[in-house]
Amino acid sequence: MTGLAIRPARPADAPALWAVLEPVIRAGDTYALDPDMGEAEALAYWLGPDRETFVAEEDGRVLGTYYVRANQAGGGRHVCNCGYVTAPASAGRGVARRMCAHSLDHARARGFRAMQFNFVVSTNTRAVALWRSMGFETVGRLPGAFRHPVHGDVDALVMFRAL
Repeated sequence: MTGLAIRPARPADAPALWAVLEPVIRAGDTYALDPDMGEAEALAYWLGPDRETFVAEEDGRVLGTYYVRANQAGGGRHVCNCGYVTAPASAGRGVARRMCAHSLDHARARGFRAMQFNFVVSTNTRAVALWRSMGFETVGRLPGAFRHPVHGDVDALVMFRAL
């Protein structure tokens, strides 16, 4: 993916962001978001004022997106949290790995000292394997915390890595 560029999201990216986000939200199997969430609500969440949002694009096409934000306020603001979505057609091409690497560098540059994923659905085995390969450890397991549309109640993982 030598032509993949990661840049801050712009208001004009909204239609492309929705095209990436909608199938993931509708599937309801990896994010604790309402599968019936509408475009305006989803974009307001993903582009919220409490986060910096980026897009991964190749030849002008958005292949993925991520955000980074402080995980907590006050004494917890040195730990960040991220969310990542890759367009289904771009899965398996290294987009998520590149976004994660970018987010780690960006978080360090912003002064964060650690990154925490609060709710990784355990059945999302590709994501779990990727985060582990990027140096994240599972530091907590929330039994049955996610209602998967196919597998029923499955565990959610808390994953963490120092920066």
